[in-house]
Amino acid sequence: MTFDFNRELARQYHSRSQISRVLTEDWLERNVFCPVCGAPYINRYKNNHPVGDFYCEQCASDFELKSKENSSGRLSNTITDGEYGTMIERITSFRNPNFFFITYTDYSVINLVVIPNHFFTPEIIIKRKPLGPNARRAGWTGCTIDISSIPESGKIFMIKNRVEINRDTVLSLYAKTKALRTESLECRGWLLDTLACIDRIREKDFSLNQVYEFERELKKKHPDNNFIKDKIRQQLQVLRDKNFIEFIAPGRYRKL
Repeated sequence: MTFDFNRELARQYHSRSQISRVLTEDWLERNVFCPVCGAPYINRYKNNHPVGDFYCEQCASDFELKSKENSSGRLSNTITDGEYGTMIERITSFRNPNFFFITYTDYSVINLVVIPNHFFTPEIIIKRKPLGPNARRAGWTGCTIDISSIPESGKIFMIKNRVEINRDTVLSLYAKTKALRTESLECRGWLLDTLACIDRIREKDFSLNQVYEFERELKKKHPDNNFIKDKIRQQLQVLRDKNFIEFIAPGRYRKL
C-alpha cells in the first residue's frame, strides 16, 4: 500500500474540494480492501450515486468516503456531509453505507478509519443552518456528522498515524461489531449510547454506579423513557451477551 496520492490527477481541477475528492477517491480505489469481507479491492460508483461512493462486488456492502486535509492528521469530531434530509433517509434505510474517513496532509494519507453502518443513528447527524435567500441553492440545508458520539469500537483504523493496520485485525474488529446490528433505531441508539458512556470510564473494570452517573445525559437523549436506570441495566446485559463487557461480580463489569 502506498500512502501518497496521484497528484497528476489534480492538474485539471482548480477547486480544492474537487481536487480532494478526485485524489482521495482514486487513492481509495487503488489501495483499500473491503473491511467487511476482505475482498482485495472495492469499486467506485458513478458520481452522485444515491447509496454511496464505493461498493464491494463480493459482499454487496456500500461505502461513502469523507476526507479532510489536516496537518496534524487528527480525526475531527465532526465531518461535513451533504444534504440533511438525504442523509437521514440514507442512514435509516436498509441500504445505509459504511463510512470511510481519511485525514491527509501534503497529498499523503495519515489516517484511514472505517465506521460500520450500524453505528449511525439520526442523533449524530447535526442539521446546519439553511443557505440564505441570496445563495445559488437558497434554502438548501446541509449537515455534519458528530463522530465524537460514536463508541470507540465503531472507529476501526485501517491506517493509523501512517502505519498500516494488519488486514486480519481490521476484519476481526469489524466482524465483532456485527453483534450490535439491529433494525430498530431505538434499540441501536440505546445500545450505542450506553457503550459510548462505558468508553468514557477510564478504568477497564467499572461499576454499575459509574454508569448510573450518565443517567441525566441519557435522559436528555431519550426523554420519553422514565426508567433510565432500568434501561442501563438492560443494555449492560445485552453488551455482556454480545461479548463487549463481562460480569465479574454483583454490580461490577470489565471491558473486553
